[in-house]
Amino acid sequence: MSVDAAESAATPVDAARDRAAPAIPAPRHELAAVDPAAAPASPAAPASAAADELVVGGLQPFTTIDYPGALAAVVFVQGCPWRCGYCHNPQLQPRVKPAEAAGPGWAALRPWLARRLGLIDAVVFSGGEPTLDPALPAAMAEVRALGLKVGLHSAGIYPQRLAAALPLADWVGLDLKAPPADDAAYDRVSGVRGSAAALRRSLALLAASGVAHECRSTIHPALHDDAALLAMADALAAAGIADWALQICRPPKGSALAPVGAGWPSEPLLAALRSRVEPLTIRRAD
Repeated sequence: MSVDAAESAATPVDAARDRAAPAIPAPRHELAAVDPAAAPASPAAPASAAADELVVGGLQPFTTIDYPGALAAVVFVQGCPWRCGYCHNPQLQPRVKPAEAAGPGWAALRPWLARRLGLIDAVVFSGGEPTLDPALPAAMAEVRALGLKVGLHSAGIYPQRLAAALPLADWVGLDLKAPPADDAAYDRVSGVRGSAAALRRSLALLAASGVAHECRSTIHPALHDDAALLAMADALAAAGIADWALQICRPPKGSALAPVGAGWPSEPLLAALRSRVEPLTIRRAD
């Protein structure tokens, strides 16, 4: 059975285990609508019927943080089969028909993107899980044809689909949620059994692709002890991944998680992590 086939048969983790996993908050993106009437047709915009099927759940028209060193727009693709307790865009989890999605359709985005040439450098496909959508490669190809860079955010849920998208991407941000070898830890975070197997395959594909990348992990001391972080670093090093960002969790109001102190992770731990993966970026909330 292929990895992707195994994923389609994955079952939700039982409710007790799901409740036992503390939530990991992550920064929210504001989802904005595009008015098709404000985006007249442009001959510079390529078109394909396949791309028009992309289910767009929302749009961030302008961002400086989602594609390294570039001004970008973020297209949020609707749908994700995982149910991570810390998901920052849960409204994007359900898979719906294109006409039922909250965001603008790709047919409206196409001319809008053409009008943004010279104002943005890249388009990032995020989600949800963008590789869930069969129309993703066609939409990525259209962005490349416009002369814009293509970014992709993924949790590595569908390795075979990620493999099809990698040749069309200029940069990939891949989420690493727990030690890849710890199947139980990954199950607790994703809410789906067998999720670590997909991540392991996706890590290998990304490392072999030669595409610029970053692996990112939102961490909290109640969820990731020193041993877990070292195991994650060892897994990245073994896979040949050379860029890792640790995003320090900022618990939301009402969370059972305590605020993270400024001294965590400790300098000795960071030094040990950097001895395995370099560069290592630490991102703390303002």
